[in-house]
Amino acid sequence: MTIRIIALMFSFLFVLQAGAVEVEFLNPGGVQPPDRPFSQAARVGDVLFLSGELGIIPGTSNLAAGGIGPETRQTLENIKATLERYGSSLDRVAKCTIFLADIAEWPAMNEVYIEYFGPAYPARSAVAGSGLARNARVEIECIAVAGD
Repeated sequence: MTIRIIALMFSFLFVLQAGAVEVEFLNPGGVQPPDRPFSQAARVGDVLFLSGELGIIPGTSNLAAGGIGPETRQTLENIKATLERYGSSLDRVAKCTIFLADIAEWPAMNEVYIEYFGPAYPARSAVAGSGLARNARVEIECIAVAGD
């Protein structure tokens, strides 16, 4: 799996330079509202780029209650659903970027994160700062392999 991901990433960079692949912007239900000027994901060949995901409970505009742990769990459930919608899964994630409102919450976030990703963990980086959308504690974006 790891060699395939590396090969796909190099292929992706080469193909982009050659201009041979189109970018497909993925939005469930069609057009995004004007206050959300981004796609849920973009597909380039067999690579999915997911937008940052928050721990919002589906069908609502509410973050999961209870702080960083429940928010991280809901965020990863949302990511899992998005990956499945577009032909991928958590075990095909190559890279995650994690945004935290407070770096002191890293251990609590990490406890939940390792429940979703097995011992072959994706590459990962994290940044902390204030002002995440909707006053969230965590936001996670991913790059994954899709297709066969």
